[in-house]
Amino acid sequence: MREHRDAAAAAFQFLSRFPVKSDPGFSPELLRRSVLFYPVVGAAIGLCVAAGAALTGWVLPAWPAAVITLILWVGLTGGLHLDGWMDSADGLLSYRPRERILEIMKDSRVGAMGVLACVLLLLLKASLVAALIEGYAYYELPLLLLPAIWSRWYMVRAMVRYPIARGNEGLAASFAGLAPSHERRALAIAALLSLAAAAAPLALGAGLDAWPLHLAAALLLPAAALASGTVAARRISSRLGGLTGDVYGALNELLEAVLLLVLVLLQHNFM
Repeated sequence: MREHRDAAAAAFQFLSRFPVKSDPGFSPELLRRSVLFYPVVGAAIGLCVAAGAALTGWVLPAWPAAVITLILWVGLTGGLHLDGWMDSADGLLSYRPRERILEIMKDSRVGAMGVLACVLLLLLKASLVAALIEGYAYYELPLLLLPAIWSRWYMVRAMVRYPIARGNEGLAASFAGLAPSHERRALAIAALLSLAAAAAPLALGAGLDAWPLHLAAALLLPAAALASGTVAARRISSRLGGLTGDVYGALNELLEAVLLLVLVLLQHNFM
């Protein structure tokens, strides 16, 4: 029991800024065990984001509500994944040789491509959240949990399925040796959380006519995460000879945006 508690605490402390009062330490072994709880961290972040969207959408127009919701979203992660997104953009969009790309990604300074990638990503996310706030009833907003859940599940899959670009160096090396069972168990947890999130609108007052949207979201978002994540991870791995800690964060940001887009497309077709 204590092992699971420490692993959960490590996951929350590593991936979020939730005030978890625990000192489990951050040994590579504990970090590897903590990945099982990545979807749980995603669900907690998504729940706060959904609540923020419902509250701000109640008192403000869609765009200001979406920007405030996005500020909350970024604040809950401490900008961890955005940092990986910017570093990855600086390196991968430089079109340099592999060794030079890895050097650029390791540099703590942010270049022009990183800034551009960050601004465009945040604009895209804000626009998608605004569309969801404007088009969804308040009881549909729990579907916002799904992008946060499945993007973090895919990070676990990427850790298991792809080699580490820097060998024994860097943060990614702490996750070396993850077994396929870690991915399967994280998948089971993500699936249960996803079903709960998809069913939550019904408990909050949605009619039975909303079932098609909920079912489509529960089925299509995991598939979209798997498909888009696989395409991106394969292309990056082929260029770098593996993935890095920055790339894990970049994949999370990319998949959150893709899955928000899928939700907006579902909204357009079902509502």
